[in-house]
Amino acid sequence: MNAIARRGSGWTPWLYLAPALVVLGGLLVYPIYQLGLISFLEYTQAQVSGGEPTAFKGLGNYTALFGDPQFWQVLLATVVFAAACVLATLSLGCALAVLLTRVRAVPRLALMMAALGAWATPAITGSTVWVFLFDPDFGPVNKVLGLGDHSWTYGRYSAFALVLLEVVWCSFPFVMVTVYAGIRAIPAEVLEAASLDGASQWRIWRSVTAPMLRPILVVVTIQSVIWDFKIFTQIYVMTNGGGIAGQNLVLNVYAYQKAFASSQYSLGAAIGVVMLLILLAVTLGYLRLLRRQGEEL
Repeated sequence: MNAIARRGSGWTPWLYLAPALVVLGGLLVYPIYQLGLISFLEYTQAQVSGGEPTAFKGLGNYTALFGDPQFWQVLLATVVFAAACVLATLSLGCALAVLLTRVRAVPRLALMMAALGAWATPAITGSTVWVFLFDPDFGPVNKVLGLGDHSWTYGRYSAFALVLLEVVWCSFPFVMVTVYAGIRAIPAEVLEAASLDGASQWRIWRSVTAPMLRPILVVVTIQSVIWDFKIFTQIYVMTNGGGIAGQNLVLNVYAYQKAFASSQYSLGAAIGVVMLLILLAVTLGYLRLLRRQGEEL
């Protein structure tokens, strides 16, 4: 009797999750199916207009994509840029989360309100503001630094650096607030014991706080990887569609150019599938690594 009740209670969580799963299935599964389907077809403006029948190309789009040297250059730039954004966002967010635990209520409230204001700003609005701040003619940054009419978006690396600053500015509040909540949940006795044992603040963070925050750090890291790897708005707005001669292209902007600017919708869909698989592999690999470390501990 107990076994039957236990078996029946195992379905209870799934019953509560069923409505959300149905909604997510409609919003995610079908679009992903359509994305994968188009990537195997010859789907250009002619097919969109109904002038020609849609032809099945199999792996032809992927062969063309992987044979394009520009794709590999854009992929490398995307990986390096996303990694830099994730590292900077996590570092700044965690540092400010620790700072929040050491300041008084009024400065803490002011910092949190300012950070949440940055987080709530739409990406296109924030990007436009940052472009104005660093404008070579009217921007205040060049005037303060005495750089004259220096253009931040002309050079490849300076443009990527400018976009990175904007991405970190609008992303760190999520990390800061989440990690701060996690730190507050840690028993104060544990931190006091480490301090009494003579551990420095860095040692306390590395050996006590960070391991106890591992589940939260997993969430914010995966979220940051997904957000920063598929960045579109900031690059498109701040570099005017990918920079001079495409020097600041990332995969999302590259896919947009192939699909909509060149009307190669199937090739753009293939790029989307590749991005989906990369993100899925990174997420699963990261979760597996953390699970293995947790078992060893």
